[in-house]
Amino acid sequence: MEEKVFGYPEYNESGEKILTTYENEYRAMLMDIRVYRMKAGETRSFVKAAEEMAVLLLKGSLVYRWEGHEARAGRKNVFTEGPWCLHVSRGTEVSVQSDMDDTEILVQCTKNENTFAAKLYEPKDAPWAYAGSSKGKFGNVANRRVNTIFDHDIQPASNMVLGEVLNDAGNWSGYLPHRHPQPETYYFLFDRPEGFGASFVGDRVFKSTDGSFSAIPGGELHPQAVAPGYQMYTCWMIRHLEGNPWLQTDRCEDERYTWLHDAEF
Repeated sequence: MEEKVFGYPEYNESGEKILTTYENEYRAMLMDIRVYRMKAGETRSFVKAAEEMAVLLLKGSLVYRWEGHEARAGRKNVFTEGPWCLHVSRGTEVSVQSDMDDTEILVQCTKNENTFAAKLYEPKDAPWAYAGSSKGKFGNVANRRVNTIFDHDIQPASNMVLGEVLNDAGNWSGYLPHRHPQPETYYFLFDRPEGFGASFVGDRVFKSTDGSFSAIPGGELHPQAVAPGYQMYTCWMIRHLEGNPWLQTDRCEDERYTWLHDAEF
């Protein structure tokens, strides 16, 4: 089966949208990532015997239940409110019950023998902040807000990283062009259905649209851009490699472009 680096998945009849699995064309991501659309009153349950799991609320209202705990979460949309995400280790059952139609969740999983305490991350745990490495630089067109829900510093027993990015309209993200050895998946949403952008994977470029995703193999350059007039949301998900976890300091910018840090526009 030919491996691919970009996809335009759709929801099936049961409300499931499959991005990456361990067997499909995006198996190089080493993660199982799916998005679910739920109706009011609908309940979905998940348990993975050998995988850790993160259940991220993208929009809507729901009740999380796990290990005898219960918590209600709501998010109007990803553009105006911060994330709610339940992160659990292998063997932990999670159920979510939707309170309204068109609730959407993203479920990120990867294989992990480690166990750790479950954690429900709230918006206050992952505040949005403009990335200092790019704000106001490069002609003031690489402004983006970022949050990190969890990474190696926050949960070192995890094999994954999960965070979100909001690009200012017409701005670039992941700029300067950079790479890292670990595979990364981007899931894109736009504040209007006709919104679009450009996703670079090495020397290949794809039109990013609402609900599309980019599956970036380790070592590939991967800047992004959004068209003027539209705000782009990116859920970014990285899989640590054995003995080589991704760290916030591991930003390997392509040396051909580093001169831009000192350039005047």
